[in-house]
This record gives sequence, C-alpha cells and structure tokens, in this order.
Amino acid sequence: MPDQRIDTEAYIDLRTETITVNFGPQHPSTHGVLYLEVELDGEVVVNIKSHIGYLHRCVEKLAEARYYNQVFVLLDRTDYIGAFFNEWVYALAVEKIMDVRVPPRAEWLRIIMAELNRIASHLFFYGTYGLDVGALTPAFYGFREREKILDLFELVAGYRLTPNYLRVGGVVQDAPEEFFAAALRICDEMPHWIDEYNQLLTGNEIFQARTENLHIMKPERAMEWGLTGPVVRAMGVPMDVRKDEPYGYYDKVDFDVVTKSGNDLFDAYRIRLDEILESVKIVKQAIEQIEPGPIRADVPLYVKPPKGEAYARIESPRGEQGVWVVSDGSDKPYRMKFRSPCLINLSALPEIANGWKIADLVAYIGILDIVLGEVDR
Repeated sequence: MPDQRIDTEAYIDLRTETITVNFGPQHPSTHGVLYLEVELDGEVVVNIKSHIGYLHRCVEKLAEARYYNQVFVLLDRTDYIGAFFNEWVYALAVEKIMDVRVPPRAEWLRIIMAELNRIASHLFFYGTYGLDVGALTPAFYGFREREKILDLFELVAGYRLTPNYLRVGGVVQDAPEEFFAAALRICDEMPHWIDEYNQLLTGNEIFQARTENLHIMKPERAMEWGLTGPVVRAMGVPMDVRKDEPYGYYDKVDFDVVTKSGNDLFDAYRIRLDEILESVKIVKQAIEQIEPGPIRADVPLYVKPPKGEAYARIESPRGEQGVWVVSDGSDKPYRMKFRSPCLINLSALPEIANGWKIADLVAYIGILDIVLGEVDR
C-alpha cells in the first residue's frame, strides 16, 4: 500500500478556505486534557497547534517545599500509568548527589517492580489504542491482565496506581514471599495472552488498514526533535537507556532492544507487545538472582544531601525519562526539572500528522502513548 500522505506544501495552491476544529480538551481520544487547534482543508490536516497545561500540578515547584523523601508521592501523579519510573529516576539523581550505593536486594526489587509496571503500561496502551481506532474489545483484554499486575503492586506497596514505594537509598518495605510466586505465574502466562492480543487486534485487517503505511518521520529528523521510546525504535533506531547507559542492575540481565523497520503506526504498536515479552524475561531473571538482604542503604529517611547537582535518566514505557536535581545543602531540593518523553514526543505531532486525514490524527496521537499528567507536571 503506497504512502497516502499529502504534501501540504504542494497542496497549498489547490486550497480555497480552511476550517479550524477544536479537538479536545474533553475529547476522549486526546488521552486526557489535550487541546488541539486543528486546521483542516476538507479532511486533510494542514496545521496543528497544541495547547497543554490543563492538568498542571506544579510538581517541580512543590518539590522545593518538601523533604527529599516526601517528593516521591508527588511524582506518582505525573505519569500515573508508569509511576515507578518517575520515582526511580528521581531517586537515582539524589543518590548520585549523595554518592549512595543501593543494596542489591533493593536494586532487584526496583527492576522487578519497574518491569512489571512497563508491562502494565503497555497493556494499558494496547487497550486504549484499540479504542482510538474503533475497537472496543481489546480494552477489556488488556485491562484484564493489567489488573493482576496492579494487585501485585498493592501486595507490595499497599497502593495500586500511585505506589509511593521507592526512597532515597532503596525501597520502603520488602516484598512478601508470595509476591514472587505470583509474579512468575503472570510471566509464565503472558505469552499466551500476547497470542490472544495478536489474534484479536494485530491480525485484524481493519486495524491494519488504519495503521500500516502511516509513517511517522525520518529517523534523522526524529533525532533532531529528540524523540525517544517505542516510536523511535519503530524507525529501526535501537535507542534504549537500559542498554546505552545501564542503571540499577540492567547490566546483569539479558534482554533485547526491540526494533522494527517499517517506521509506521503498525510497527510502533507491535513494538509494545514485543517489549512485554522482553520485560517478562527481565522479571524472571531478576527473581532468580534476588537474595535476602537489606532493602535500604544506611541513610536516614530524613536525608540532607551535600551541595551539588545531578542528572539521571531511565527508560520509561514512553521513552527517555530524565530529571535534574540541584541541592543547596538543605533538607529540600533547591530545584528540580524533568525531561518528559511525553512532552517532547507530543511537540513533534504537527510535523508527524500534517498531511494526513483527520481520522488518522487520532491514531497518531494514540501511538505517542502520552500521559497528560507527565506532559503538564
């Protein structure tokens, strides 16, 4: 099937009058509270202006008035679909400033919880992306397995969506023994569930028609924009912080960086399902290697880092998540600034979606897998 994107620069001489459609912020396909001003020539998108800030929580500013370990509860409410990743990247930055070495058991627990969270996030994407392109049933299937993982979060941390589980130097509490057996059961069952997902949605010819040959952008242009995550890996670019700059114990587990070469929405969708299986491999290896021991370094809960600053980055389900933390020697962060993969990926939406039909715009927004709590912060 040929590329059906319309060159808006060449098309401009044929236009008579465009119309502007207000897309969101209440529209369900904008994934929260994103407001787009979409300029249309007929059904063709010729320009997009994104308006954000409807979910602004002032997390970065509020952190300046909180003790270091009180900040974690704020971070859960940014990317609330991948809360562990916000906690982890912040903990890494503070631990760099303090030169803290996290105990092995805590490192393994962080990896297990983060990769389970990655699986849950991709299952959420699977269900909601199906809704974006007109398929209702995948949401029930994706949420079915996601609920089982959230049950594990509740077992360990006491909360399902906003765990508040990490602390500077480790984690809040140890995982009960039944947690590991339950996590392994989910990992063993996941390949069967992926087969179900593929039969239900991936092999659907209507879904394929909505996503195949809808290209994103050239890889070199994506690098200029700073795009990261599954969207870039669908272009054949093997970028993954877990491999490029291993943190935690990712250098002690074996997994592959999933890439595709089609550079279209269909490949970007399939990458998420393949990454679920890679996360399963990581969780199994982590559970095999974890041993009894302390779950937090010998640092008080009331931490007071020395003067300094540090930048940390990790691979979240949506791309490279980074945070810069500045300490002035007091018991509260002097400054904190997040690098949001959702915000950066969303910023390229006009270049990605211009020239496509308005019906394709919904599919392009969905493939970015944005969480507006992280975009706005």
